[in-house]
Amino acid sequence: MSSVFKALSDPTRRRVLQLLRAGPMSAGDLAARFEVSKPTMSAHFSVLREAGLVHAEKAGKSVIYHLKLSVLEEALLGFVHSFGGAAAAPEQEPPASSGQEATS
Repeated sequence: MSSVFKALSDPTRRRVLQLLRAGPMSAGDLAARFEVSKPTMSAHFSVLREAGLVHAEKAGKSVIYHLKLSVLEEALLGFVHSFGGAAAAPEQEPPASSGQEATS
């Protein structure tokens, strides 16, 4: 789980994941969206792969990245559960209709 949060700690990697939500993209297409060097983007891709957040496949000379949303979902649910939280938001009681708190 810590590798997922390490990957998410960087805004560039979060933006890569957002771009991949629309569908698979090549490393070159992704890198073109950022004003950083190719080696820097390669390092970001490596962190995302190690965290299991993306899957890379070779397509000729290109590398195509796919988002693995299930890994992110599992990490976030695990994080919530580690604090004793439930997956769903707790139900709230409706407010008193008179505008005053009820007394017991």
